[in-house]
Amino acid sequence: MAVPVQYRISGGGAEAIAASVEEGIAAGALAPGAALPAIRELAQQLGVNPNTVAAAYRLLRDRGAVESAGRRGTRVRDRPATTPRSLRGLAVPPGVRDLSTGNPNPALLPAISVAPGPVVLYGDPPITPALAELAAAELAADGVPADHLAATSGALDGIERVLAAHLRPGDRVAVEDPGWPNLIDLLAALGLVPEPVGVDDDGPLPADLARALGRGVRAVVVTSRAQNPTGAAVSADRADDLRALLDGSDVLLIEDDHCAAIAGVPLHTLAGVSRHWAFIRSAAKAYGPDLRLAVLAGDQRTVERVAGRLRLGPGWVSHLLQNLTVGLWRDPAVARQVADAESAYGAARAGLCAALAARDVVAHGRSGLNVWVPVPDEAVAMTALFAAGWAAAPGARFRIRCAPGLRVTIAELAPADIDPLADAVAAAVRGPGRSSV
Repeated sequence: MAVPVQYRISGGGAEAIAASVEEGIAAGALAPGAALPAIRELAQQLGVNPNTVAAAYRLLRDRGAVESAGRRGTRVRDRPATTPRSLRGLAVPPGVRDLSTGNPNPALLPAISVAPGPVVLYGDPPITPALAELAAAELAADGVPADHLAATSGALDGIERVLAAHLRPGDRVAVEDPGWPNLIDLLAALGLVPEPVGVDDDGPLPADLARALGRGVRAVVVTSRAQNPTGAAVSADRADDLRALLDGSDVLLIEDDHCAAIAGVPLHTLAGVSRHWAFIRSAAKAYGPDLRLAVLAGDQRTVERVAGRLRLGPGWVSHLLQNLTVGLWRDPAVARQVADAESAYGAARAGLCAALAARDVVAHGRSGLNVWVPVPDEAVAMTALFAAGWAAAPGARFRIRCAPGLRVTIAELAPADIDPLADAVAAAVRGPGRSSV
């Protein structure tokens, strides 16, 4: 795709050229996938040194706005990290049931009320003693070493801080494929290179991880359970296989346990297998997305670096949030409500997978809030689902190299929804003109 003729890049310095491209992306004049001019071509148009244009393109890559595509040149990323386009949602037609969001069911979230706590002053401990004590006990019970802890503003904030503490632009990071779009976008924004690792129901594929390690990845990010978008969960046997590959290595291991309380399966952790590691457990999915808190355990050096960088920025995660989280975790009524939510999600997930299997449709959803359905053609399947009154998330958001698919969020499905939805998905997978028998 060529640069649209209606937009002309301008600027005399690297920063100005980069800003001009960002303006074009934000305005929609440079669409996702649009090719930027070759370095020498744009340098000639602008009357600048080619090194200036090369520096501008480096800035744009570091900001996650563009990507290098080998012989295809430099192109606008599908989800440019520095523009509102990265926040775009699915355009769901009126009257269509939206199952694309990945959100928990608001009706199953506990009520939250904030009570004032003790006054917190500069110099106080960044993580409250109550949160540290409770988190350490829960993590240790799950097999996660919890001698060193920090609090971050959610799972992605924790992942970013750990990556920044150890890696530099250009380093390669093994990530699940399909995987979490925000993580893939984050790697681009940090100038890191994703190395895709395939996933089955039991987690990352050992052969793919071995290949990634052979390609020199500096870090590995693993979703312990409720993997987004496939619902994969690391099994006990798979954990043993992955530990054997990582045991004693210098590769940074990051585990994301974002759905802990409602995952529906037990944890099989890899924590502590490598010299540098971090295990991040977030509260958002079970207790509400606005509860921006995650507990981060790790080796001493990693946690010290994360805590040190926090001190130079926000300082700490609000103790109001920390005390609120402790209160929720200790409340027996909340625990019962979260357990009920876990059961409801499990029933919806299993019900949809069983209904699709009865229709000879392959689906994946071992844990969490989503079911992944492989499809031959995402656009055809999406169109068919819309026509039947349903919307799912297109797999292109999650994929690097893997085959197409759709992600269906099951959080708000009622038992009566399962069969109509399964019928619609089965018809969408088969495509027009193909028999359902």
